[in-house]
This record gives sequence, C-alpha cells and structure tokens, in this order.
Amino acid sequence: MEITPSFCGHFSPLTGPQSYATLEELLSAATRRSKKLPIGFMSTHRITTEARVVPRDQPLLLEDVEAYHRTYRARCVLDTETRPFILHLPLSQKGPFWEWEPGAPRPLLQALQDPALSDRLFTCPTLPWRSLILRPQYELQAIMHLRRTIVKIPSTLEVDVEDVTASSQHIHFIQPLLLSEALARGGPFPLPTEILEVPEGPPVFLSPWIGSLQKGQKLCIHGLASPPWRVLVSTKGRKVPRHFLISGAYQGKLRRRPREFLTAYDLLGALRPGQPLRVVATKDCEGEGIDSPGFASLAVGDRLEVLRCGQAHGAKGQDIDVLVCQRLSDQAEEEEEEYAEIEDEDQILLPLYFSSSFVEEMSDNRRYNLEDLTAQFPLPCEVKVVAKDSSLPVDPLPSFPGLRLEDKITEPFLVVSLDSNPDMCFEIPPRWLDLTVAETEGQPGQPAGPLAVATVEELTEAFYYTLRQLPDFENQPPPPRPPKSQGLRGQKKQSGKDKSRQSSQVSGLQQAPLLPKPKMKTLPQIAKDSSNTYSKVSAHRKDPRHTKSVTKDPDDDEHDYEEIFERFQNTL
Repeated sequence: MEITPSFCGHFSPLTGPQSYATLEELLSAATRRSKKLPIGFMSTHRITTEARVVPRDQPLLLEDVEAYHRTYRARCVLDTETRPFILHLPLSQKGPFWEWEPGAPRPLLQALQDPALSDRLFTCPTLPWRSLILRPQYELQAIMHLRRTIVKIPSTLEVDVEDVTASSQHIHFIQPLLLSEALARGGPFPLPTEILEVPEGPPVFLSPWIGSLQKGQKLCIHGLASPPWRVLVSTKGRKVPRHFLISGAYQGKLRRRPREFLTAYDLLGALRPGQPLRVVATKDCEGEGIDSPGFASLAVGDRLEVLRCGQAHGAKGQDIDVLVCQRLSDQAEEEEEEYAEIEDEDQILLPLYFSSSFVEEMSDNRRYNLEDLTAQFPLPCEVKVVAKDSSLPVDPLPSFPGLRLEDKITEPFLVVSLDSNPDMCFEIPPRWLDLTVAETEGQPGQPAGPLAVATVEELTEAFYYTLRQLPDFENQPPPPRPPKSQGLRGQKKQSGKDKSRQSSQVSGLQQAPLLPKPKMKTLPQIAKDSSNTYSKVSAHRKDPRHTKSVTKDPDDDEHDYEEIFERFQNTL
C-alpha cells in the first residue's frame, strides 16, 4: 500500500516483530533483555475490566507489578484526553500483546526521517493492520554520456546494477547544456563551452559571426547582456526595407524626423495625452464618398491639429468612430491662447478609415541617444542617425536616409565570444537561438581590453516577422475597415450594362459586311438614304476597334454600299 506524505495518521514504533500471548510472557521477555520498567505495549483485541473497556491498539504503559490476594497483577496507565487512568490487569491477561516504545506517536514524515527508526515495525490505529513497516520511495537521478536530460530511476524498479567504476575511469561524462539553461542558472561566468548542436531552422541574424556557430566551435559565455532591452528598427527610403535589432547600449546620435501617416487611424495611434500632434496634408482629398457630415475636403498644405477621438452620426444613420481635428491657420502658432475656444465650424471629423497622406509638423533639431529618445517619445518614431557609434568597426545605420523605431523588446541576451577570436563579442538570444553546448575544461581566452560587443545586428526577414508576432504586437488591434459604398457599386453595375450594350452594337456592325452583295449599278430612288447610311458607317470606321470588321474587295467599285441597300429593298 502506498501512503501519501499528507497522511494524517500517527505511528508508534514497535520494538520487534514478535507478539506475546499474555502479559506474563511480555514481562518475561523484557526481563531477559534486561529492560527496565515501564514497558509500553498494546493489545490487538479489546480488553474488558470492571472499571473500563480498553479499545484495541490502544497504547498502555506497564509501570509496576503488584501482589494482590496472593496473585500478581500489572499496574498499567491508560492515557486519556482528560487525565491518565490506572488499570490493574492480571499477568494471565490474554493478548496478543505488542511491545512499543514509550513516547508520543509520530506523524508519517517524522517517523520516516528518524534514522533510529529505520526498518522498525510501526502501528497506526487509523490503518487496518496490526503492524507495518514504513519504506520510503525515492528516485535516483543519473546522467548519461552526451545526454542532456537527467535519467530518473525509482527505488521500486527491479533492475540489476553492476559497478563499473574501476573499468570506466577513462570515460568523461559530458552533459549537454542549452544556452537557456545556462541563462537560467545564472553562472558561473565566464563559462567555456563547445557547440554540440545548432538548432534547425532559418537563420536569425545576417551578421558575419553567424556562420561560425557550427558543431565543434568553442565559445566563451561572458554573462548576461546589459541593458536587457532592444529596439526593432526598419529602414525607410528603399524599395526593400532592411531590419535591425539595436541594443540599448548603442552610442550613436539620432535626430527625430517627421512621421508619415497614411490613415486617420495612424494619427490616432500616434496621439498621446499632453503632447500636441500637428500634421500637414500632402494629398488632396474631396469629401465625396466620406460618410462623415463634418468633413468637406483637404488640400495639400492644410495644417491640422489632432485633438481627440470621438463618434459622429453618419449619413446612413449609423454612429462611426472619427478623429476630431482642428484646422490651423498660418498664424495659429502665435495664437496659442485661442485653442481653448474651438469653434465647431473649424473642426474636421475624419473617419478612422479615412485614407490620405499626412506628415508630422515638427521643429526638433536636438540630437538624442537611444535611451533618452525612447524614454521621451512614444514608439513608433522616425529618426535619422547623424553620428555613428564609434565603438563599432562599421555602423550601417548612418547610411540610411531614415529609420523607423518600431518597438522596444525586453529579452535577456547572453554575451558570447569565439575562443579563436576573443575580441569578437556578440549577443545571442537563447529564446530564438538556443545552442546545445558542453562545458569544457581550461581557462577561456581573455580579450585584450574591455568587451566590445556588437550593438547593431541585422535581422533576416523571416525572423523580423517572428518578432512581429510577439504578444506586444499581437495586442495591437487592426485598423477599421471602410464601409462599402453603394454608389460605387451602382456605378460599376451601370458601367457593366453600358459595356454590354456597346458590345452588342459592335457585334451588329461586324455582321453587316457578311451579307450577300449582288452587283447593281444604280439606286437613284434611295440616294438620300444611302448618303445617310454612309455617314454612319464612316463614323464607326473611324473607331480603330471596328476597322478590322470592314474589308474592301478590290474587284468591287467604290459604290458597293448601294448594292447592299438594293438587296435589302428586293428582299422586302
């Protein structure tokens, strides 16, 4: 039977596996072992006396043997909840009886952890057995050569084990280690290792050191990278953008650039409390098809200040989410006090699905480092690197006309260097590049000076979109869909009908030359009609789509059109 560690019963240790038929046998056995009184014992049957009934398995303490009317009886003590009770039992009292050691009954874990009670018999009133042996179950943890997982062997497993220590002295057990495990245990660092396995999958970085991460390459793990945050960056001004992960330790200087917004929803995402947002329209937009009564039109150069998000009653009777903006004049900067009283006719309501083109109005020529910039301004943010990081041999960021700082990512990285080139240090994210390594002996190569860690790493496109799937990005709601325009759909249907009608007319014109053309010289009575018909056909022949259907027979004269109409008349 298996007993859980939370078992509530209490156990009393027995002195041996033997039971006694009477109290006299119990007393004689204790005398032979030179055991002195008092002696603890219990009966497996109920004991009935004139004074009290003792339940079975109830501990008793034999304190003394007294003479009573030429007989001997045992003076026993029964512990009750209120006070001890004295019983006088004759030595001929039948059992069977078990001897137990005096003392308070012990809970399960205490009975198992006492080394003096190892392999002893116990009794427990809660269990149905008279005596039992407590044997704990445990697990042996072992490692196998070149196996990362620990083998767990239960004590109940019946298996033959042979000691091969003497014949296996030459074998050095190597336990593989993941970079994530080295990160979790926190050291000791520096830790010399050797790569055993590189995870499969597309590459993460486009850096030159990524090709050195192969099986057998020796590395030195210097510890946790600081600071723990990175910024995801994409380039602007190129057809194919490039993506980078910039460490918080980047020392280049950045200057803010005006942000570009393509929809009103993008403007709403950039709006922050207490920070005015002013933009300039860079695209003309008429109010046709815009389901917002507070919107007329926008022209290139119109200046707007984004105020807040609200709701408006649409033209179709439905409430729509809008962005409330204030149209600014050229003298708006000189009249800051007048913004508190905004007139309704100066407000523009832009539906969130409204698509146009805006550019942020700003005049900030300060140069920021990455930490100050991300602390003062919300992301995403448009910047230009105006001074490179002098600690990098090659800083690619200043060569781009603009960068978009998309989001800040907090993830632990490990600083790693190649044993063959200790001065070449880089940072590896164990979450996405979890190498399997093994600890090696010896001292790793030390760099000549302070660790120079690469703070800019170019990402592959696949890994960039992996980062975009992080929970921070997934929580961003998608932009609203614009409503379907009934007028546009009706125009498409009407356009389709017009094209169908025009196609039928062209088909009729194409069939006319296929009629038989009997040769007739004159048709004076319908000369007027023939003139009119000629002008219509000529008009159609000016259309290049119809020239292929009108062919001229070189054997016919220039009045073949008269023969066609004469044929019509004869047929009628």
